Amino acid sequence: MINRIIIVGGGTAGWLVANHLGQAMKSRPEMKITLIESPTIPTIGVGEGTVPAIRQSLRKFGISESDFIQRCNVTFKQSIKFVNWLDKNIHGENHYHHLFDVPVPYGIDLAPFWLNQHKQTAFADLVAAQYQVVEAGLAPKAITSPEFGGLTSYAYHLDARKFADFLHEHAVKHFGINHLYGDITDIDRDVDGYITALHSPQLGLQPCDFVIDCSGFNSVLLGEKMQVKFIDRSDHLLTDVALAVQIPTMEHSIVPPYTLATAHQAGWIWDIALTNRRGVGLVYSSSHMDEEQACLKLNRYIGGGLENYPWRKINMRIGRREKFWHKNCVAIGLSQGFVEPLEATSILMTDFSADLLSKRFPENRAALELLEQRFNQRLLHAWEQTFDFIKLHYCISDRSDSSFWLDNRDPATIPDTLLQKIALWRHHPPAREDFFTKFEIFDFENYLYVLYGMKFNTPAPKLAPEYIKMAAAVQERVTLEAEVLKQKLISHRALLEKIHKFGLQRL
Repeated sequence: MINRIIIVGGGTAGWLVANHLGQAMKSRPEMKITLIESPTIPTIGVGEGTVPAIRQSLRKFGISESDFIQRCNVTFKQSIKFVNWLDKNIHGENHYHHLFDVPVPYGIDLAPFWLNQHKQTAFADLVAAQYQVVEAGLAPKAITSPEFGGLTSYAYHLDARKFADFLHEHAVKHFGINHLYGDITDIDRDVDGYITALHSPQLGLQPCDFVIDCSGFNSVLLGEKMQVKFIDRSDHLLTDVALAVQIPTMEHSIVPPYTLATAHQAGWIWDIALTNRRGVGLVYSSSHMDEEQACLKLNRYIGGGLENYPWRKINMRIGRREKFWHKNCVAIGLSQGFVEPLEATSILMTDFSADLLSKRFPENRAALELLEQRFNQRLLHAWEQTFDFIKLHYCISDRSDSSFWLDNRDPATIPDTLLQKIALWRHHPPAREDFFTKFEIFDFENYLYVLYGMKFNTPAPKLAPEYIKMAAAVQERVTLEAEVLKQKLISHRALLEKIHKFGLQRL
């Protein structure tokens, strides 16, 4: 029987796993879950963006959204606003939104309608009322909205360290997770290769039936001890370094309700606004820009004074493990793999993996082999599809101002699976049938926003008169809905101040 579970590593990954498993195992009181966290290895602590799926997890854990917002310096995220991902000489200063509301209003795909008659309008503006909401700097809900409910779809920006502490407190208090501090230096395995115990100089021998490796880039268990290979993907995704800094902001400054992602000649810059500071990070390819150039660019972006703030250099190892579950060890978080943070992929993949594991957690060894195969199959698809989606942002850009952008359009740097999709979509608009599993991390709707935000050239299909009439009526409803929302919703910061003062309606 599998009764002793050890999670190795804390931070957002470890404590997300602890909450997912703790919630799922409430009916199995014989199961003991322990999280062992290193007292010497700091967490990365810069994963500050999420996607809407995190709301489902927090609600499942029994967390109060009001408490979460108040404790973790949370702001709302309704979109990623991409700036200058296209050639400025052709398009001028340009931007587009990857919104969280689906671009299929009232169940009608308006992409063919946009391709035929309305390409002068921003795609996101035509298909979703949320475009006007985010451009006006408005919140996604009202103070009278219930917790986790909104008038538009949303996720969060947050303080990563406060979030990990918040999840830690909840897991210990509500799910009885045992928390220990210690380094893991070795493992014991039986004749079949299953881990039976972990060695720690601070804690001694820790017997276990199942282990989850949340030890970060080092992947101490699955990678180092179990020797599961790392599959490097830096030949497809060229950015490999990030310089991260936190900049204080004025007390009443505007808080954009989106992540800002501004492209430069060798990568892009993230800009995430919390209530009291901005988290800014310059992501770049070290083959196309050196560190001195990167520092100068980051300094210019923040308006000077970089030397006054502590900043960090993060070397990003782009790729994934050959598999993610081996014997009785599962890797989740950075130990599983890493894709650069363009679409908040780190917390997304961690949450997805932890949820999947919790829904099919083995009761005994007899189930391990089958569950391992299922988990690896699903996660392999999710990772490969994520690599494709992130690469899409680069390879369909028409920027030609540097070798970085030219290299990203070289077919040798584009996965075959993505090349096939792009070739298809040069003849036919994307269809839901192009995404055929329940495990699409980025789905039909996500591709529409990026493809047509980037002005991807799909031929306009022939439209039936009935569709044109229906699409025009739906688009008019979108326009009216946007006007209604702009009247109902208040500014992003104003809502955050109300939540800190009064809280939201409890579920």
